[in-house]
Amino acid sequence: MNAEYKKIVQSVRMKQFAPVYLIDGEETYYLDKLTELFETAILTEAERDFNLTILYGKDAQWNDVLGACRRFPMFAEKQVVILKDAGSLRGSDEEKGLNSLLSYVEKPSPATIFLIEHPFKKADTKTKFVKRVKEKGVHFTSEKIKDDNLPSWIEEFGRESGFIIERPESEILASYLGADLQKISNEIEKIRINVPNEPKLTRDLIQKYIGISKEYNIFDFPNALTAHNPEKLYNMLNYFLANPKAAPMPLLVGTLFTHFNRMYMAHFVQGRSDKEVAAALGMSPWFVKDVLAAIPHWPLPRVERALMLLGIYSGKAVGINNTANDRELLKEMVGRILE
Repeated sequence: MNAEYKKIVQSVRMKQFAPVYLIDGEETYYLDKLTELFETAILTEAERDFNLTILYGKDAQWNDVLGACRRFPMFAEKQVVILKDAGSLRGSDEEKGLNSLLSYVEKPSPATIFLIEHPFKKADTKTKFVKRVKEKGVHFTSEKIKDDNLPSWIEEFGRESGFIIERPESEILASYLGADLQKISNEIEKIRINVPNEPKLTRDLIQKYIGISKEYNIFDFPNALTAHNPEKLYNMLNYFLANPKAAPMPLLVGTLFTHFNRMYMAHFVQGRSDKEVAAALGMSPWFVKDVLAAIPHWPLPRVERALMLLGIYSGKAVGINNTANDRELLKEMVGRILE
């Protein structure tokens, strides 16, 4: 979880408020969570009737926002003003957008907690407005999470939800659901609701409640391809050819690339303990043996060639220099990798 996000949540829970908060960035998961926190955790239910004001940038005038912030709270020590979709705010004749609120940020009311939500992009840090927010309050930017950090994020979210999620399962969820944190959290919470007492998020639970096939799933396909087991590979390939939606080409190529990249690294850590190899490859020790068992059939030049081919097919999978459908592309790619 984002450390700065945790810091803001903790300070709000402890009733330690800044007068102004600007939250922005591409990853809306944290912005939505913080906005919900400010709506529900600062004022009591009775106080909200008079002291919670929610405005929307596309509908509100800049002077409406200033008026709301400068108003005194009723029957409470504090009031909360939330400006959502702040990037759409129309400014005054003299100032554009958020800069029209500069006069308030320079002298904020001690009785107002003002949250400015600026989703999908960063606010311009060169403006006087953002500089003043940093001086007077809190500026939090929610960055898109990197793909290689996603499994760790899933594991931490699992702990907070009361689930033990080990690396193989977190990688399955990361590959299948993508870097949509809200979608990931919704799916994990859905499983938790259905099995409130289960300590561990297993593949069986993922298959049952999210829908990833247990017998023929895209995440076992790389091992089938490199394990020198033609019968299993043939069965899985036929299944994916008959059910293209079970193996979207961009996801399949990405999964294969991760697998072959690990095989590449495994060539340089052979002879070490499974735990050391697992740490070097960034995977669970349970699956290290599968990678190491494939190494005799996949010398380094063959692995390098597979990685080069996957680079080509990553483009073809999204329509670059390609006119074939997914079924044709899958057969062609697997055939060339196995040559």
